[in-house]
Amino acid sequence: MNQTMTRLAEEEHPNKAFGWAARDSSGVLSPFKFSRRATGEKDVAFKVLYCGICHSDLHMAKNEWGMSVYPLVPGHEIVGEVTEVGSKVQKFNVGDRIGVGCLVGSCHSCDSCKNNLENYCPKSVLTYGAEYHDGSITYGGYSDTMVADEHFIVRIPDNLPLDVAAPLLCAGITVYSPLRYYGLDKPGLHVGVVGLGGLGHVAVKFAKAMGAKVTVISTSPVKKKEALENLGADSFLVSRDQDQLQGASGTLDGIIDTVSAQHPLFPLLGLLKSHGKLVLVGAPEKPLELPVFPLLQGRKVVGGSMIGGMKETQEMIDFAAKHNVKPDIEVIAMEYVNTAMERLLKADVKYRFVIDIENTLKATTS
Repeated sequence: MNQTMTRLAEEEHPNKAFGWAARDSSGVLSPFKFSRRATGEKDVAFKVLYCGICHSDLHMAKNEWGMSVYPLVPGHEIVGEVTEVGSKVQKFNVGDRIGVGCLVGSCHSCDSCKNNLENYCPKSVLTYGAEYHDGSITYGGYSDTMVADEHFIVRIPDNLPLDVAAPLLCAGITVYSPLRYYGLDKPGLHVGVVGLGGLGHVAVKFAKAMGAKVTVISTSPVKKKEALENLGADSFLVSRDQDQLQGASGTLDGIIDTVSAQHPLFPLLGLLKSHGKLVLVGAPEKPLELPVFPLLQGRKVVGGSMIGGMKETQEMIDFAAKHNVKPDIEVIAMEYVNTAMERLLKADVKYRFVIDIENTLKATTS
C-alpha cells in the first residue's frame, strides 16, 4: 500500500456530497446536498463516474415496497475511481476502477457470510435507504462521491468500460448467480429466459457466453428480431401462443424467469424437461399461483435467487470482461433522471439507463 496515498480519517471531517434525492412518495428527484461518513480505516472513498438505474430505484423512490426513508438517494449500480483509502485497506489504491452494487454491509459472522453469501445475511445493509452499522441512513449512487467498506467493493477490469459495467452490479449478478448455482452454466444445456428487459437481455448474454442454447420467452412477438439478431438467442417463443408452447414442450433444462408482473407459471413448467429448474429472479407484488402436478410428474424444481455474494460478484465482473458480456445501455444526463424513470415505468429503454454522473451532475450545482 502506498502510504502517501493513505490517511486515517478524522471523524470531524465527513465527506461532503451532492446528489439527487426523492423527498416523498411522488418519487420525483431533485438536487440534494448531504454528507458521507468520514473515510474509516477499512473504507474506500471514491468519485462516482456512472450509476445505472434499476427498477428497484423506481419502487423505492415511490415507496411502493413500504420501506423507503426520505430523503432517499437511489442507485446501487455504482462505478467510479478511488480517491482515498483507509489505513487498513488492503485491496485497493487511489486511482483504481471500482464498483459497488446492492450491498454495503453484513454481519460477517453468520453462516451465509462465512460462505461468501453476504446477500443472504439477515443483517445485510442495502446500499441506499437502509440503516448502516453506525445508525446513519445509507445513500446511493445518484451522487458525486461514495464511501464504502472495501469488502463490499469490486474491482472493474481495465477492458470493461465503466458505463457498461454499472448495470452488471445488480442486473448482471442477479442472473449470473442462478445460472451458476442451479447448474445451468454448462455448455450444451438449453436455457430459457422469460422477459427481455434489463435483467433478461443480460441473462441471454451470460447464458450464451457459458455455452448454452438460449430460448427467449416473451409476451411480445415484436421482440423476436431483437432477441435473435441483436442478442444472439437461438430461438424465440411467444408465451401466449399455445401452438408454440406445445411445440417446445419438454425441451428446456432450466428457465431464468425475470418477470416482475403477474404471470402464469404453468406454461413455463411445461417447457421444462424432467428434473428441469424454473428459477424466479423477478419480484411480483402479489403471490403467483404454483401448480403442483407438473412438479410431481417430472421431478421439476421451482427456485429463487437474489443478487450474489461479494466473491461471486467479482467473479461475474471478471467473467463479463473475459467473455465480452456487455449490457445494452442508454447513457443519460443527471437532469434527465425523472424522465428516465417515467420511461422505465413504460419499459421504454433498451435495456438499461446509466447516468453519466461525472460529466452531468456537477453541471446541476451551479
